[in-house]
Parts: sequence; structure tokens; C-alpha cells
Amino acid sequence: MTTAGRQIAFINLAHFFCHYSLLILPTAVLAMAYQGSAFGAEYGPILALATTMFVLYGLFSLPQGWIAARIGRPRLIAIFYLGTGAAMAVTGLSHNPAVLAATLAATGFFAAIYHPIGTAMLVEASGDRVGRAMGLNGVCGNLGVALAPVITAFLASHAGWQSAFLLPGLACMAAGLVWTRLRQPELGHGRSTRPFPDIPREVVRRAVIALLLIAAVSGLLFNAFTLLLPKLMQERLASDPSLLPLVGAAAFVATLCGGLTQITVGRLIDRATLRSVFLPMGVVLAPAMLALAYVQGILVLPVAGVVAAVLFGQVTVNETMTARFIAPELRTRMYSIRFFVGFLGSAASAPLIGRLHEATGTLAASVLVLAAFSLIMLLCALIVPHRAEELHPEQWQSAPAPAE
Repeated sequence: MTTAGRQIAFINLAHFFCHYSLLILPTAVLAMAYQGSAFGAEYGPILALATTMFVLYGLFSLPQGWIAARIGRPRLIAIFYLGTGAAMAVTGLSHNPAVLAATLAATGFFAAIYHPIGTAMLVEASGDRVGRAMGLNGVCGNLGVALAPVITAFLASHAGWQSAFLLPGLACMAAGLVWTRLRQPELGHGRSTRPFPDIPREVVRRAVIALLLIAAVSGLLFNAFTLLLPKLMQERLASDPSLLPLVGAAAFVATLCGGLTQITVGRLIDRATLRSVFLPMGVVLAPAMLALAYVQGILVLPVAGVVAAVLFGQVTVNETMTARFIAPELRTRMYSIRFFVGFLGSAASAPLIGRLHEATGTLAASVLVLAAFSLIMLLCALIVPHRAEELHPEQWQSAPAPAE
């Protein structure tokens, strides 16, 4: 395997652990909340303990470009693996709400490294097939999202909720040790076979505005959906605590739809403009989210699958937008800013869901709020640049002034 291929494999694995680490609690809480528990018997307050985790996940993504320029991106990926793994493992040893909140916060602190650093490394290692690489990388991240409820439910049911944090943490640390032994070099900017084009400033400015607006809204939508999904499946399909593995399996099936969509979206992006791929997803999202607030029984699975397909597919579009419109030397900083904005939106999801559930007793109100934000996502899709030169970068040199 080439150096670039090896880096892509480990970056994809890091994406898996990044999302997995953040989504253990939403399923584990179903086993932690009971009368006499050290963490209390209510779902909402325990889930809200993850708030600081997501705040740090957003805040600490911002300086990653600056840190990478000083210690190198491969070393930061090693710190991600070892730090996130250790934080997960220690979370499994928590014995009260304060300790649980602190160890979850440490998980968010180290997990923040991945997106700005790993995504920039992936773009450079993938050459001219950025869309396909982003699609595969998205699938790996979403496998983390999809498998977190399944594995957590299984481990919590058979070995206690503590094992659901401890065992994945040890696995993440082991992967980090392998990464450090491979002594990964820093790939130079611009591995692509063609130089980066001179894109008009007006187009780049529009792309950056669209990126940041979409990041803020999609951060809340994506994180809130993945957080509430296990509880939603329990409410609509399996309220009996003994059916916890079924809840995890149902969440996995719904999330898998998103992962499969990212492969298709990744391939479409290499052949179509970004808006032509993104806009149809924006049209579908709000009605699907509205339906999810009300459907009961087995119908929740296909509707949740549609929502997952759109939310996960749009991530691939947004990450490719940075690669398509931002010069290589600025990408790591742009990824840091974009993920910082997005993760600040995602930080609001845990307290939002927790408080609305505590006030209403169900997740219907939370999903209705997400449906309203989905309309904003549709408006954001209309801002995305729509230029034929995206697919033929050599034509930017002679492109007419933007008429949008």
C-alpha cells in the first residue's frame, strides 16, 4: 500500500472513532437512567451532561490549523487517537454526574482534532478524486454513527454500560499506537495532477458564506438527529428496557441509509455541480423531518432513513465545497473555521433535546424544532455557487463575471 493509501485508511478509521466516541452516551443513557442510579432516573438531565463535550468539540477545532503548522498533522492524528481513546476508557470508570461530564468533555476536546486535520489530509492524499474519497470517508464516519448504538446496546445489556465506553476506548488507543509506529510523513500541498485554478473572488466569497451558514444549521440538525435517534426508536418501537438491543439495531438500520447515500453523493459530486446535488436534498429534508415527528411503529424506520440519507449526504457536499473552492494552502484553516461554526451549532443539540424532552415527556417537540431548522437548510442550498467551471477548473481562467 502506498503512503497516501495508508494515510487514507487511517484517516477513515479515525473518522469512525471520532463519531463513535461522541455517540456512545445517547444509547448508554438508556441503561444508566433508573431509580437508584448514581446519575438519576431521567433521560434528559443525563444526556445534557454531554453539553460540554460538544462545546469543546467545536471550540477546540478552531486552533487546529495553527497547531498543525507547528507540530505537524500526522502527530496531531496520533494525539487524536490516543487522547480520544483514553478519554472514552476513563468515562467508563465514572461514578457520578460530575466525573461523567468531565470525562465526556475530555472526549470532545481530543475528538475536535479529527475534522479540520483529517479532512485536509484526506483531500491532499486523494488527488483528483476528491468526491469519491469524501464519500468513502463519510461512510466510515457514519459507520461510527450507525454502530455506536448497536455495539453500545449490546455491551450495556451484557457487560454493563461501563464496558460500552471502556472497550472502544482501548481499541481507539491501539489504533493510535499502530499509527505512531508507521511514522507517517507529512504529504505536501496539492498532490492533485492539476494546479488549483484562479477562481474569481466573488465566487469564493459566496462559497465561504454558504459554507459557514450551512455549517451552523447542519451542525445542529446532524448532531441532534444522531443524539435523539436511539431514544426515538425506544419511544416508537421498543419501550421495554429488555429490548435495548432492538433499539440499537433499529437506530443502526436508519443510520445505515445515510452511510450508503454518501457513496452515491460522493460519485455524483465528481460529475455534477454542488448545488445540483445539494438542492434536492434540501427540498426533501423538511417534509421528512416533519413526518418523523408524528409517525409511529415500524413507519419510523423508513422515515428516519430518509432523514439520515439527507443529513449524511449533505456533509459530503459541504466538505467537497471547501476542496473545490478553497486553495490548498488555506484549507486546513478553512476546515477549522467551518467545523468550529458547525460544532457550536451541534453543542446546542444536547441541552435542546434534554430540556424539551423533560418538559414534554416525548421527542416530538424536539423533532418539530429540527423540521423548522430544515427550512433554513433549504434556503442555504440556494446560496451555493452553481457554475459549470466547477467540473472543468481549467475554464475558470476565461470564465465570465458571476451573474448570480
